[in-house]
Amino acid sequence: MSAIRYKSNRNVYYSCKYHVVWCPKYRRKVLIEGIAERLKQIISEVCQEHQAEIGQCEVMSDHVHLLVECDPQLGIHRFVRLLKGRSSRLLRQEFPVLKRKLPTLWTNSYFVSTVGGAPLSAIKHYIEKQKHV
Repeated sequence: MSAIRYKSNRNVYYSCKYHVVWCPKYRRKVLIEGIAERLKQIISEVCQEHQAEIGQCEVMSDHVHLLVECDPQLGIHRFVRLLKGRSSRLLRQEFPVLKRKLPTLWTNSYFVSTVGGAPLSAIKHYIEKQKHV
């Protein structure tokens, strides 16, 4: 079993890993091909800007799984809001089909769970296998 690696900012040492899942409005299967690839890029950009580390990211046609470690002072709720807000704005600008199919890209809700009870490797394995279900 590997030791926990802690990160730090100026005044906090932390290891806060979250499993986050969200889906498009009406669970429409719109996250396909170029849209899915662009969404992964946007998620990566937001994570880099806010010093968050992606453990795993899988985009299915009707939902997104993200295993991420972010600063507790940023807060997972703000981080998810940043991800969903920027991705919605950019994807709808770049892919007009999304504007025609959906009034808004994402639902207001999302699922988040801290990763503490299960080993990190088990969570990563679960997320990877979601593509092949």
